[in-house]
Amino acid sequence: MKTRSSARGEHRRVGNVALLALMLCSVVALSLIRGRFAPIVTSAGDAIKSEDAAAAVSKAAVNIDTGDGADEAAAEAAAEEKDKEEAQPKPAAAAAKPVCYETSRRSDTCEAAGDVRVMGSSQTVYVDTLDREWKTKPYCRKHDNFALSHVKEWTLKPLPSGAAPRCTVNSSATAFVLSTGGFTGNPFHDYTDVLIPAFITAHPFGGEVQFLVSSYKSWWVNRYIQIFQQMSRHEVVDIDADDEVRCYPNVVVGPTFHRELGVDASKTPSGYSTADFRKMLRDAFGLERATATPSGDRWDIRRRPRLLIISRRPSRGRAFMNERAMADMAASLGFDVRIGEPDTSTDTSKFARLVNSCDVMVGVHGAGLTNMVFLPAGAVVVQVVPYGRLEWLARNTFAEPSAGMEVHYLEYAVQLDETTLSEQYPSDHPVLRDPMAIHKQGWNALKTTYLDKQNVRPHLGRLKNTFLQALKMLPHGRDD
Repeated sequence: MKTRSSARGEHRRVGNVALLALMLCSVVALSLIRGRFAPIVTSAGDAIKSEDAAAAVSKAAVNIDTGDGADEAAAEAAAEEKDKEEAQPKPAAAAAKPVCYETSRRSDTCEAAGDVRVMGSSQTVYVDTLDREWKTKPYCRKHDNFALSHVKEWTLKPLPSGAAPRCTVNSSATAFVLSTGGFTGNPFHDYTDVLIPAFITAHPFGGEVQFLVSSYKSWWVNRYIQIFQQMSRHEVVDIDADDEVRCYPNVVVGPTFHRELGVDASKTPSGYSTADFRKMLRDAFGLERATATPSGDRWDIRRRPRLLIISRRPSRGRAFMNERAMADMAASLGFDVRIGEPDTSTDTSKFARLVNSCDVMVGVHGAGLTNMVFLPAGAVVVQVVPYGRLEWLARNTFAEPSAGMEVHYLEYAVQLDETTLSEQYPSDHPVLRDPMAIHKQGWNALKTTYLDKQNVRPHLGRLKNTFLQALKMLPHGRDD
């Protein structure tokens, strides 16, 4: 028979065992909870979730009334998880944009603000906020070594604290350094390498930008001065020949390229586009027609759609050898026909007004087709593609840009019996039978053969079908 004291001892031992069991359950539960939250690290160091551990937690889950123990374990696990989160490295703040950075596959642009001092004679820009030097060539063909060999390099430097050059001219505008070296003088390159990138870069400043032109060509700047005057309220400076120390609050060195003959609205701050560039051109040259809509006056000769043939001299290559016959055929279809031959001596304003008065423009692939920038919206451009598998070149230069200009595009591909190359080479020559073999020889071989040596004689019957297709695309009434 047990005594009362022995009974109390027995109860105490039972209580201790129960307490020990309760504590053990709590530890097990706590370890399981921790295992549920903690990643398992493999020998390779990869943090993964173990399906086996999750299954173990599920199988071991039992309803044990442990008072506050479970809450404490859960709180401890939550606290541990919070500590882990707080211990994780916070994402670094977005790195500051570098002074010079790539704005496209074709362009690098440098931007800086502060105490800006431009010394054009040495192609140097001092800025007090810089901590290192940056160098760039402000022209949109950065991988074209030949083009860049004609473009001067500019350097952005920290402003020296002791012997800083003193300002001789102060301006509140943004300085914009660009080059007219490279391939300028060819209208296609004038627009795609310089003028449109200049518009992309300058437009957000609302005229408060000053063009500092490196490799300045007075004849070139004069040719396009109306465009520069639309983009800026300030004089254009021949910066390489400038002896002033020009001071500004901001500077941009190098324009931004988007695409051939176009502006990508998705990349511009306020969504401006090629249409805005074309409106700027109309304002610059006083062009009357925004669209190809005909006059409402039935006696107005402009009710007849006007067709412009872009002419070239045969010695330059890619000339129409039956130009007069083409004009007569187009006139028989009801077109008011004009023939124009733009070159470096052409008055840009006058030729822009001629193009803007037209509804259809036709020309062999070449710089002259760049005048499509002046066509009214809804007009049609017909690109005659020379023989030699040059469709890819036609597409990149004028076919794709036409959509952004809101003009219709048609293509006429020259066949073997329409090219003067068939008169220069025997019928089995690779130039005629295997154009891709010439392509493989490189750009110079391709250009010399298919662009410089070739003139064309479009078949009037085939071309007539193209002109009729263009006529149907125009917004002129069919009854007219």
